[in-house]
Amino acid sequence: MSAQSRPSETRPSESGLSREVGVLVGFDGSELSALAVRRGAVEAERRHTALTVVTAYALPTMIYPNMASLPSEPEDVTAKKEAEATLAEAVELLRDHPGEKSFRTAPGDAAGVLVTLSSEAEVVIVGARGRGGFMGRVLGSVSTALPAHAHCPTIVVPQHAAPDSAQNGPVVVAVDGSDTGRVAMFTAAAEAAVREAPLEVVSVLPTGDEWLYWYPELELSSEVSGRRQKELAAGLEREVAELREQFPSLSVSTSVPIGDPTETLIETSARAQLTVLGTRGRGRLKSALLGSVSRGVLNRAAGPVMVVPS
Repeated sequence: MSAQSRPSETRPSESGLSREVGVLVGFDGSELSALAVRRGAVEAERRHTALTVVTAYALPTMIYPNMASLPSEPEDVTAKKEAEATLAEAVELLRDHPGEKSFRTAPGDAAGVLVTLSSEAEVVIVGARGRGGFMGRVLGSVSTALPAHAHCPTIVVPQHAAPDSAQNGPVVVAVDGSDTGRVAMFTAAAEAAVREAPLEVVSVLPTGDEWLYWYPELELSSEVSGRRQKELAAGLEREVAELREQFPSLSVSTSVPIGDPTETLIETSARAQLTVLGTRGRGRLKSALLGSVSRGVLNRAAGPVMVVPS
């Protein structure tokens, strides 16, 4: 790996963590990755921690049929130079960033590089799509794989989310009674505290057939629907009571809307400065690394989404 302006020492950030990498951003020169870099700068200042920008590059399989086909320069050297040229764009983007910052190139798969470095980071930030080196398709390969395997929370930035979008909006966290949802809730509370923003804790009660795999003991009726909504609201308030004890100065509200969880959270993301999810919850595929709701929200969110690993 190469580095410029590497932080000289490891210091606790605003969250109390001591991690040299600080806020880690994946950059591939695309417009969305530039947006991720700008958001990373905001996050690093907010947390009073270092900012690290990484560009990954694939090592080519160097097989040549004859001496005539040998390139004038080894392909791995060329790939590294191209990565360094791309990274120079990030250096320019952060020219006025006042905090500690470092810039690295690293050989290997982009998702793998970020997952490895995430063990030393407080949070990782990527764009929802990129040039292929860092993402691709509807939701890129990196922004799909990284949240599922990262050692720290991952923030995925959609195309239309500017660094100051929904600046005064709440932090919204989705919970579903699972342990993963509980971890996400307390992580969201810490994020809201750092941002001095209100926290909204949302537990979406699915409609229709969705109930059958969440609560198979229940019947499908409007009476059961209303009763279960009240039960969930009461349970959510009890769970949030502990949260309020740990974060006494935080404004916390709860809601139990009835609807499709993915659609409800996508709609909510438009007014939230950050939407926080767990990697997976109580759905059918409990063993999946990234649950269907998390994938759906990441695909279509109107604002930044943080995925918290279990």
